[in-house]
Amino acid sequence: MNTGDTAWVLISSSLVMLMTPAIGLFYGGMVQQKNLLSTIMLSFITLLVVTLQWIIFGYSLSFGADHGHLIGSLSGLGLAAATMSQVSTYAPTIPQSAYMLFQMKFAIITPALITGAFAERVRFPAFILFTLIWSTLVYDPVAHWVWGDGGWLRGMGCLDFAGGTVVHVTSGVAALATSIALHKKKRMVADPRFSPFSVPLTLFGAVLLWFGWFGFNGGSALAANAVAVQALVTTNVAAAAAALTWMVLSLYKGKPSAVGTATGAVVGLVAITPACGYVDTFSSIIIGAVGAALSFFSIKLVEKLGIDDSLDVCACHGMAGTWGALATGIFASKLVNPAGADGLIHGNWHLFLAQATATIVVWIFSFCVTYAIAKVVDLSIGFTVSRKEQEVGLDVAHYWDDNLETQTRPPLVEV
Repeated sequence: MNTGDTAWVLISSSLVMLMTPAIGLFYGGMVQQKNLLSTIMLSFITLLVVTLQWIIFGYSLSFGADHGHLIGSLSGLGLAAATMSQVSTYAPTIPQSAYMLFQMKFAIITPALITGAFAERVRFPAFILFTLIWSTLVYDPVAHWVWGDGGWLRGMGCLDFAGGTVVHVTSGVAALATSIALHKKKRMVADPRFSPFSVPLTLFGAVLLWFGWFGFNGGSALAANAVAVQALVTTNVAAAAAALTWMVLSLYKGKPSAVGTATGAVVGLVAITPACGYVDTFSSIIIGAVGAALSFFSIKLVEKLGIDDSLDVCACHGMAGTWGALATGIFASKLVNPAGADGLIHGNWHLFLAQATATIVVWIFSFCVTYAIAKVVDLSIGFTVSRKEQEVGLDVAHYWDDNLETQTRPPLVEV
């Protein structure tokens, strides 16, 4: 084992964990004040639910011994101490427990990303059930296909450095599926003059996401080496290029949007995620800029189609993640990462075809399974809140705390 590599992976795990509450803040600033606490809590809930799911069986399903190239076995059920103390088969310089912890943070944030699709209208118990089922039936199998030893997409040559397909395509498509599945549900729409609630909160969430993404992408090198450094560089460059592109595109309204610029940065981070450890720095500029433009116009398309994706998760994560996966097949270079492959611009069609195939498969799989899960949860216990709950706000309806902005201390009484 290498202490430097282990330390870097542990630090990266901590940075990635920061991203889950950060996404809650990012989304929370864009909802109505009466739903702020409930929106942030959705991200917190994923931290609780997925942590236990991952420890009990999620990690084993994702990275356990292969079964038919489709799923891991339950041989690691409950994370046997003997197994966790050994060197990881996925990263020979760090212990298995460090790799498990790092991958846990990815499993946690993925369903948290979906919450933006049904913010301000999801029932607390329904979300817990949805998260547990979705993580088991969607995230774990896809993680095994792409990253697990024996996974069929990995065997086909698919590259996903830090989760463009596994995290962002699955969550973005899941957001689309839930939006369509719940389309007929009535939703209270706020007066646009009072929405979003807090632009500074959204900007703060975006900055925390950007910071945490250094662990998300750089840590995926699983070692403190030159590939990790390159991943950090391309991550920062792509985010900057995307934010600037979004700012320019938003000028059609006469002046730029602060929320739009923050969203652009996040989109750039999404787009570079699968490619960050495989492409050169100049390519990351193209990936970030194109990703921002694609997501910007995808938002308009989703709106025209009448799909109620509350906070544009599909356009920002699904489309940018898809572009990032395909861009990996275009710009990847073995000069950057000898463990990778050359892309289309270097004369290799095979990688691009593998990336395209993986993207299509994950789109179809995530959409179909997520749609079914949303329908089952809705028909069994009800997915969305009542009209009355929407009117009073989910903070009051679901939490004793009410709202951090309005909560008052109860009067003291003599005892």
